[in-house]
Order: sequence, then structure tokens, then C-alpha cells
Amino acid sequence: MTGRRRAAVAPAVFALGAVSLITDVSSEMVTAVLPLYLVTGLGLSPLGFGLLDGVYNGFSALVRLVGGHLADRGGGRHKWVAGFGYAVSAVCKPLLLVAHSLTPIGLVLAADRTGKGLRTAPRDALISLSSTAEGRGRAFGVHRAMDTAGALLGPLVAFLILRATVDGYDAVFTVSFCVAVVGVLVLVLFVPGGRGERVPAGERPTLSAAVRLLGRRDLRRITVCALLLGLATVSDSFVYLLLQRRLGVPDRWFALLPLGTAASFLLLAVPLGRLADRVGRWAVFLAGHGALLVAYALLLTSWHGGGLPYVVLALHGAFYAATDGVLMAAASDGVPEALRSSGLALVQTGQAMARFACSLLFGAAWTVWGDRAALSGAAVALVGCALFSVTLRPKNAKGAVAA
Repeated sequence: MTGRRRAAVAPAVFALGAVSLITDVSSEMVTAVLPLYLVTGLGLSPLGFGLLDGVYNGFSALVRLVGGHLADRGGGRHKWVAGFGYAVSAVCKPLLLVAHSLTPIGLVLAADRTGKGLRTAPRDALISLSSTAEGRGRAFGVHRAMDTAGALLGPLVAFLILRATVDGYDAVFTVSFCVAVVGVLVLVLFVPGGRGERVPAGERPTLSAAVRLLGRRDLRRITVCALLLGLATVSDSFVYLLLQRRLGVPDRWFALLPLGTAASFLLLAVPLGRLADRVGRWAVFLAGHGALLVAYALLLTSWHGGGLPYVVLALHGAFYAATDGVLMAAASDGVPEALRSSGLALVQTGQAMARFACSLLFGAAWTVWGDRAALSGAAVALVGCALFSVTLRPKNAKGAVAA
């Protein structure tokens, strides 16, 4: 039992968790103030914000397969491809200081998400390859909990900077850059590199071999479900804007709203990861979308009580705890080690592209019909996609992908 636990949460997982914690402090500082900065500070419409938010959350889809492929080629490159991605995102933070209109901000956010796209699959592949199949959900849960600790601290730091400085947004972007550099240094110094082993000719990670992974029925089903459910997943920024409008939250408190999501995610990531290992990853994954649906329903009700934001944000965090790492654990089981990064990138790409489309559609619907109609449409779509996903559950009762 002790050996299994050590294998499930390897030192590499904790090191990667530390990198993600530091990097998330940096990125969530920006994410926490970006909606208000764009909508209030720069006067963007919901449609314009939806376009930028779609870029921010979905542009990485275009480069995830590239990052996964580069990490797999030759073996042992996962750390360095991930490190390059972290460095690209870090460089983008100070560029926000000089971007003040839609086009340059969009380009900066696209570059930032390029960095995220390059690093995500190699990072998750390192976690997967460092863990046993039986404890993979727990390992991803530990990593996501550490990552979310950074997401919890980032908005708090942004809030304190906004209250303490005159040029608050500029100060947030500057401090964010400095923190991001520390994260890159921690990865270089403390995350172990690969062994650089030779890969058998039949398993070489070519692009065609990566695409052929979709021939595996259960992996294909997981990818399709991640894409469909992503089409009905309203971005975090819109959820916070909806809460602000419902409750009249003052601008100075807006940056604290992500703290509720992060706190719930942090508390539930490890328990739900362990639960997924025990009772089935697919069941936990779909239950997480059920929590998101309840959050939508509460935002659509007439309830304006003081407990509304706490309940909605707790459900929002539970959604991430039950889906983010759990999806990667489920997708890992049937992908060969030589193609692990590429296989995870396929699932992530489908999900990211869908969320990009959702941000565009939700922003357009909000602009044309209003926020309640847009959210009602998203809720109906989520119900339909969830019901369809139930029929596509993997054969394995544990929710793992069949080999």
C-alpha cells in the first residue's frame, strides 16, 4: 500500500504542482482583472469580450497537438517543451502594459494561450507517466489541487495590488510577469527530465500515429464527449460577470469572485480524484457537469440572497474538481507511453476548440438577446450534451480507456 501511494504521487508530480502553483498565481492575477479591465476600462461590448475570451480560452487548441507531438518525439522532451510554453506565457504578461485596443490585446492573449497550448499536454503526460494506473486520478488530483492553490492566491494578490496602487492594472501585469519567471526557474531546476530512451520503430510518435489514436473507440468517445460538453461550458469570466450583474458587486470586489471557485476546487480535487479511481472516472466526470448545470439553474432563478455567490462558486469549483484532472486520468489509460502527450493533446484540443466556440456564441447571444436568454440556451445545450455523453460511456466500468 505504501509503495502504491508513493507511485501514485511521485516527486515529479509535486514538482510540477509547484510550477503550476506559481504560474497560476501569475496567470490568475491577470484573469481575475481582465474581464473588468476589458469591459469597464476599455469599454468592450459583450460580443467583443466574448471574442477575446474565446481567444484566451480556446486559441491554445491550435497548438496543443504540436506541443504534444514535439514532446513525444525522441522521448524525454516533455520537460523542455513544457518549459518553453511557460516561458512564452511569461513574456506576454508585460506586453499587456502597452496593448490598449482589441487587436493588440487579442494578439497578446493569443500568444499567451500558445504558450499554454504548448505546455499543457507535455505537463500532463509527465504526471501520467510518473503515476501508476490505479492511482492516476489521485495524482492528477494532487497536481490540480496545487495548481488551484495558485488560482486561489492569484486573485487575492491582484485585489491587494488594485487597492494599494494608483495604476492598479499596470501593477498587476508587472507583478504577474515577475511571478511567472519564478515558475519557469522552478521547472528548469526541480522538475526531472526524461530519460531520452529510444522508441521502437512501430511506436514512433509521428503525427499520423497520433491521429490514428482516434481509432481506439473509447478514446474517440472521450474526445467527442469532451468536445460536446465544452460547447455548453460557459467560461469562468462570463460566470463572474453574471454574478456581478445579479448581485451588483462593486468593481473593487470583482477580482475576489474567482476565489470561491478556486477554494472549492482546491478542497475537492484530491477527494474527487481518489473517488474517480475507486468508483469510475466517467461517472465522476459526468457528475461534475451536473454540478455546473445546477449552478446555471441558480443563476437563472430569482434568488438574490447573500448565499447565492457562495453556492454558485462552490458548484463551479466542484465542476472543475470532478472534470479537469479526471478527464486526463481517464484518457491516459489506453494511450501508449510513446504517444502519451499526443493522445492527451487530442482530447484537450477538442475541448479547447469547443470552449472557444462557446465563448463566441455566448457573447453573441448575450449581445443580441440578453444574458438570461444566453445562459438558458447554454443550460439546455448542457442537458442535451450530457444525456448524449451518457450513451457514449467507455466500456470499462472504471471509466478507463480500453487499450
